[in-house]
Amino acid sequence: MSFVEVERNDGVMTIRLNRPERMNALGTEMRTRLAEAWCEFRDSKDLEVAIFTGVGRAFCAGEDMKESVEKGRVGASEETAKLDNPYNNGTLDKPVIVAINGFAMGGGFMLTERADFRVAVRGVTFESSEAKRWLLGGHSHGILNNLPHAVATEVAFAFRFTAERMYEVGYLNRLVDAEQLMPEAQKMADHLLSLPPASRVNTLYMTRALRGRVPDDIEAYAKLLHNHGAQSDRVESRKAFAEKRKPNWKGWDNPGDRERTPRFKPAAK
Repeated sequence: MSFVEVERNDGVMTIRLNRPERMNALGTEMRTRLAEAWCEFRDSKDLEVAIFTGVGRAFCAGEDMKESVEKGRVGASEETAKLDNPYNNGTLDKPVIVAINGFAMGGGFMLTERADFRVAVRGVTFESSEAKRWLLGGHSHGILNNLPHAVATEVAFAFRFTAERMYEVGYLNRLVDAEQLMPEAQKMADHLLSLPPASRVNTLYMTRALRGRVPDDIEAYAKLLHNHGAQSDRVESRKAFAEKRKPNWKGWDNPGDRERTPRFKPAAK
């Protein structure tokens, strides 16, 4: 059984995460198979629209933290981080519809964020989990998704959102019952395929150009903050999750580092 199933039909590639027993968590094999599927989609002369979905009660639960604990490192391995994945890199010139069947957490939330169109089942749970796992909460989600500051702050602090709330704040295009998820995604794909090819491609380039981007000085500040604090808490968060216990946080290697938290300095104009 492959962790990633691929179907090809009349110009549409359906990419389906298929590791339901681990809530489609992003381990080494899953990341590898996904990269292969997205490269095939990019390189195909016959496939013009992708539908991205999952099997089971989760779309994707994010990082495979049990694998991270077993291997003694967090996030993607060095080999998978180097894989050519045009979906993650933002280099696809074809539209992607994400059909969110269940939980979209952490890295799974970010997979939904990269799509051009989002359809979700009512009651699905969303969570940007960085603040729980990486010391710094996500700094880009509000800008990328044009969310109000208060909502973006809530996302950054790893509060959970229902699909209904995400639809209300404009994150989702469609909200449907479970049995209508794939038919609705297919309906959107059919509409895209009915457009003149050049119009479809040109419009995709334009809409992506209009999307918000995090300024360089904010990116630099985020990197600085991401490395400020006890690095051991990253592994501890994953161990606690794997062992189903409350984490024992250290916070800072030197308690005085809390008062030395870097302050933002805007780039000179």
